[in-house]
Amino acid sequence: MSGFIADTIFALASANGRAGVSVIRVSGAEAVDLCSKFLGCLPDVGQFRLRPFKDNGQIIDHVLALRFQAPHSFTGEDVIELHCHGSPAVVKAVLAALSETGRARMAEPGEFTRRALENNKLDLAQVEGLGDLINAETEAQRRQASRVFSGHLGKLVEEWRQHLLRATALIEVTIDFADEEVPTDVTPEVQGLITQVVQSLDVEIAGSLVAERIRDGFEVAIIGAPNAGKSTLLNAISGRDIAITSEIAGTTRDVIEVRLDLGGLPVTLLDTAGIRDSTDTIESIGVERAIDRAKSADLRVFLKSNTEEQPPFDLDADDISILGKADMQHGGGISVSGQTGQGVDELIALISARLSDRAANVATATHMRHRQAMLDARQGLDDARIALAKGDSHTDIAAEYVRYAIRKLDTLIGRVDVEMVLGEIFSQFCLGK
Repeated sequence: MSGFIADTIFALASANGRAGVSVIRVSGAEAVDLCSKFLGCLPDVGQFRLRPFKDNGQIIDHVLALRFQAPHSFTGEDVIELHCHGSPAVVKAVLAALSETGRARMAEPGEFTRRALENNKLDLAQVEGLGDLINAETEAQRRQASRVFSGHLGKLVEEWRQHLLRATALIEVTIDFADEEVPTDVTPEVQGLITQVVQSLDVEIAGSLVAERIRDGFEVAIIGAPNAGKSTLLNAISGRDIAITSEIAGTTRDVIEVRLDLGGLPVTLLDTAGIRDSTDTIESIGVERAIDRAKSADLRVFLKSNTEEQPPFDLDADDISILGKADMQHGGGISVSGQTGQGVDELIALISARLSDRAANVATATHMRHRQAMLDARQGLDDARIALAKGDSHTDIAAEYVRYAIRKLDTLIGRVDVEMVLGEIFSQFCLGK
């Protein structure tokens, strides 16, 4: 993909709206000459200079110009960054002046990053990591996205790839010299290389589910009988009135969601309908939805109305069972009251701890696409080991299975089949990135 040639493009790289400073990025073969037309002399490569931006002899603004020379820039092309005052009028005038020359066009969403990919400045996983970094709302999301953007997944893939290329080479030796005596049996080394990759893949596959939850957010469902205090507890945890509370049982008919940052982790808290048998059709639908959503959540908080109450379905070992309305009743263990705030901080800490334990097993692979590619590669390697165990007559089949696994791993970083996913990935990027 190196040597990518395209139009010179420009766009506002900072957020829209009034600001102290706005950044306009220009990238492409015409970037230097185009910006020279408005600024006169440009700074040296890697330097910056304050210059008046003039259009038709009139000063639009005084801008700080930074110059990056290909291939040592984000896009791999010549890049000029113009740091101007963040007035919407100034930004509009600068963009209009650049456009009216006819020598450059407005960039499409994600086009700067796509050029970085095309010019081998980033691999596909890094592109996805950058997208996640831009959208990160919590510290855990930022750390995870930064790790992917830094190329950790690409390094893993390269390590796996080298082991499998070695395994393929060893297998092919036995194929090429099938009629001659090979001095050493290479099968043990090949099996060892494949096993090493499979074990590493298993760790990443297991952790990828957690990574997805960190990227998209954990779901925590509050469940219990009607009028157990679930909505009041939701309001207390979120610090604002999200759910309607009432002494009338069955007030909550649908699942109410609120997104929170708990200890740096993205969490969506779910207030579900009170679970009971009901002749009310609408309430019954709400109860069914509550049970389905609660079962699919990452963690459940069962709010008991009394110490003897049992959950409506079997809870997981990590789920939390707690007595509600602690201001009105007492019992053993932890109790909570959304009305007075008693036990709320302790419950938040417990939820954070349970989710943090899961987050500790996070992998570098963060998207479903990553996990599927690794699962496909692992299946190929399992098939290769089976073929190898069948002896010399299946050696060529084993080699093909290993090559299949390599191709699947290559899709992780965009070495092959990249066009299949580019549209979806870049559609989520903002203009100017």
